[in-house]
Amino acid sequence: MLFIFVFIPLIQNFIYSFYDFSAFSPTKTFVGLDNFKELFQDKVVGTALINNMRYAVISVIFQVFIGLVLAAVLEDPIFRKVVPFFRVIYFMPVVISISVICLLFSFIYNPEMGLLNNFLKLIGLGNLAKPWLGLSETAPFAVIAVSQWQSIGYIMMLYIVAIQKIPSGLYEAAEIDGAGKIRRFFSITIPQIKETIFVTTLLTITGSMLVFNEPYILTKGGGPGTSSITLSVYMYQSGFLKDKMGYASALAVIIFVITAVLAIIQLRLSNTGEEDY
Repeated sequence: MLFIFVFIPLIQNFIYSFYDFSAFSPTKTFVGLDNFKELFQDKVVGTALINNMRYAVISVIFQVFIGLVLAAVLEDPIFRKVVPFFRVIYFMPVVISISVICLLFSFIYNPEMGLLNNFLKLIGLGNLAKPWLGLSETAPFAVIAVSQWQSIGYIMMLYIVAIQKIPSGLYEAAEIDGAGKIRRFFSITIPQIKETIFVTTLLTITGSMLVFNEPYILTKGGGPGTSSITLSVYMYQSGFLKDKMGYASALAVIIFVITAVLAIIQLRLSNTGEEDY
């Protein structure tokens, strides 16, 4: 199944990146590395790559680290009675359709009737109100915020499962030795779930390189202009709107290479899966 649905399309896409053709053209023209040369000279690709990197950095901060803090707080014995309620609240955005979420945030970001601007005016910060999705300076970060709101609950639940598997005796022994909650968090929780931290970081960074739905729906394909465009959105536009399938294939190759390199670097740095002797 992997060979048919993953490896064969991957190889075909790599081959197509050396050709110039449209979706319905009967023949393909071999152009060698021309698609890649055009790609490295394309300013839109640079903007898209910057936005993907923004996604990656902000997502690691909010989803990986803040998600870990939320999971640790919810697993504290003090909050046992309210944990089920907050688990549902934080996980609910994960099961909501991305189209519904983007529609919701389009109302929140509305410059006239939006909840965000009205809230800023209510607390005396009306000077900060602005068309969040209509300015090139704010649109990328407004779109990224939607992704954090939707995904942090999923990452948090992965951490909760990992924390629940930690032997309670470790915490009891540390507490007897006088370790506080923060010390127990850094000395017991984090080392015990380092494999989960690696997995969540990998999922988050990979997802950041492939993000498509939020910028495409919220900003109509990366607007205003190309300020919030991502590599996946630009690949789609190149292939299905501009009908440059060879160029789109080259973009797909670049996305694959960047994602693979980041994954390998992370694997080397984390040393996960290695036994400590």
